Amino acid sequence: MPPTEIPSAEVVEQTGARAPRRPPALSPSRANDFMQCPLLFRFRTVDRLPEPPSAAAARGTLVHAVLDKLYDRPLGERTLAAASEMVPGEWELLLASDERYTTLFAPGADPTQWLQSARELLAAYFDLEDPNRLQPAERELFVETQLENGPLLRGIVDRLDVTSDGAVRVVDYKTGKSPRPGYESNAAFQMRFYALVLWRARGMIPRMLQLVYLGDSKILRAEPTESDLVNTEQRVRALWAAITSAASTGEWATRRGPLCNWCAHQSLCPEFGGTPPELTAGAAQRALGLATTTAARP
Repeated sequence: MPPTEIPSAEVVEQTGARAPRRPPALSPSRANDFMQCPLLFRFRTVDRLPEPPSAAAARGTLVHAVLDKLYDRPLGERTLAAASEMVPGEWELLLASDERYTTLFAPGADPTQWLQSARELLAAYFDLEDPNRLQPAERELFVETQLENGPLLRGIVDRLDVTSDGAVRVVDYKTGKSPRPGYESNAAFQMRFYALVLWRARGMIPRMLQLVYLGDSKILRAEPTESDLVNTEQRVRALWAAITSAASTGEWATRRGPLCNWCAHQSLCPEFGGTPPELTAGAAQRALGLATTTAARP
């Protein structure tokens, strides 16, 4: 395969003008990729290989869009019926915004049952919370902070609630099922990651972190302490050190596990007899915003 080259640090807008691109940053999703499988992280962050959309991921995007816009409605009008009525229109908007969604179903296929499954997740949300009793301070909140001598951290918080006494609750919607007992660590890390960014960016520690699982109608809550967030920062720094080491050496380890069944890149993975694309010298460092004095090996 030809070497994979990383796009320029600039992007061309539709007007033809060139605009600066956001610098590379570590997000909860990309951090989870590396912890799951360093080679998966490379495929997504360095090679930026395309992945076909899955029905589950598309449904999650659709449900998130409906829940976000539901809070544009005045109190008293945030009903399940209203949310259900929004589903077809929001799906049309997603189809128009990303052509990949048009390949989700076979030509002529009827998505009615799939759209109904999105409505069922919305019904689960109303069983867990009454949106007429809530007035979020922020929705789809972009958060970012630069760790001193460390990575730039970035993410999007689904919802931020603030009480009258200033206490902050970070809320994230999940359209899958809650983790089994003993497997909550990845979910807890994601929420503490957001809390860490808010703490470093705004100087405040959220009182509550809340994961709302619509797949089985459960809510996981945690009350982070400063010690928790210090430990999370140490974990993030250690993770970043492992990422930069892989970029410098070109050694992107594979970790075979149950999630491999859903990986879009099995044909390129050595665990399944594949060969990853060759990287051009310094490609990984450029993708991560690092110095390129050391070239990555194939």
